[in-house]
Amino acid sequence: MIPRYSRKQMVDIWSPETKFKIWFEIEAHAATAQARLGVIPADATEVVWAKGKDAQFDVDRIDEIEREVKHDVIAFLTHLSEIVGPEARFVHQGMTSSDVLDTTLSVQLARASDLLIADIDALLAALKKRAYEHKDTITIGRSHGIHAEPTTFGVKLAQAYAEFARCRERLVNARKEIATCAISGAVGTFANIDPSVEEYVAEQMGLEIEPVSTQVIPRDRHAMYFATLGVIASSIERLATEIRHLQRTEVLEAEEFFSKGQKGSSAMPHKRNPVLTENLTGLARLVRGMVIPALENVALWHERDISHSSVERMIGPDATITLDFALARLTNVVENLVVYPENMKANMDKLGGLHNSQRFLLALTQAGMSREESYSAVQRNAMKVWRGEGAFPDFLKADPEVSAKLSDEQIDASFDDGYHLKHVDTIFRRVFGE
Repeated sequence: MIPRYSRKQMVDIWSPETKFKIWFEIEAHAATAQARLGVIPADATEVVWAKGKDAQFDVDRIDEIEREVKHDVIAFLTHLSEIVGPEARFVHQGMTSSDVLDTTLSVQLARASDLLIADIDALLAALKKRAYEHKDTITIGRSHGIHAEPTTFGVKLAQAYAEFARCRERLVNARKEIATCAISGAVGTFANIDPSVEEYVAEQMGLEIEPVSTQVIPRDRHAMYFATLGVIASSIERLATEIRHLQRTEVLEAEEFFSKGQKGSSAMPHKRNPVLTENLTGLARLVRGMVIPALENVALWHERDISHSSVERMIGPDATITLDFALARLTNVVENLVVYPENMKANMDKLGGLHNSQRFLLALTQAGMSREESYSAVQRNAMKVWRGEGAFPDFLKADPEVSAKLSDEQIDASFDDGYHLKHVDTIFRRVFGE
């Protein structure tokens, strides 16, 4: 991923230095387990740990060796032998390359998940704070982009909180599913390595054992993991799109914070554009675009092939780095979002109370009018307001069919916006459990 959309802590998980350190730890832990079984000398394992634990693996040297041998794990083992000496011959006993590569990917994805979960926690905290701040800030709800009935801006944010809480739960489950260890040797039969070695390495690396690895960890696990990242990205885009709509000039109910000295356009000095949320929309597309290759990686040939390898070398770092950046950016947007309650109220009032049309529909049916007649009566008066001919309550009072069922006092009483907000507390209790 390019530096513009990267954060160091996540990038470090995918660095060559980190990868080779994990490779060494897996190999060294396996050697320890082998020594306990008497397969290799215990003193050899001690040398491996002593010389390799704090070694600075030379990435350029490993790359140089790989250019000759055309095999990344062999290149690493060759470099390790240069560091460790003769005892390195006991490393990788009974193992195959996928044991190292797949287990390492599991470690990296688990560590990446921990950062992403922390990112979501920060976003949830920001959403909760702003939701309570605007719990009673009335605004018009929209369906199809058209005025519907009132809600509150706090309820909008509570919805986002509930959605990202689900995202967090999915990610926790995906982390658990991806964090498995495979040290089972060629075609996964443990023919040349005891299953207890796998159990030991898994424990040391904070992983669960893979029940049947077939030489590679089954890629349905990875497909579910990246699909989960894709869903989280879609949730990011959902909230980002809402903010973008609210920032439109004709709406201007909320907008991204515009800092001192910030410029919105190279040509038009007046512009204040929703650049952060537009950026988030694009980043979400990227993350979702990595889901399909992960799904296609599931169907490998027989016990293994490496058609998945090139894909994962890209989508592993890129998807997690991009999502990490996007979650942090969205948190910043929410924390600093500028909200305009007065514009929300003004926009809601533009249609002169038409958002109460359902109340009159129901009131007329309860007063004895059929639903079809009630709908027709309310709609024909509402359409006059749409055409700018006058005020909704005036038309309702002047309509003989309506006035025969509802008094002027009843009509006036139905234009109470608080009616729409009477269950906001219930919604908040359901979302936040308070």
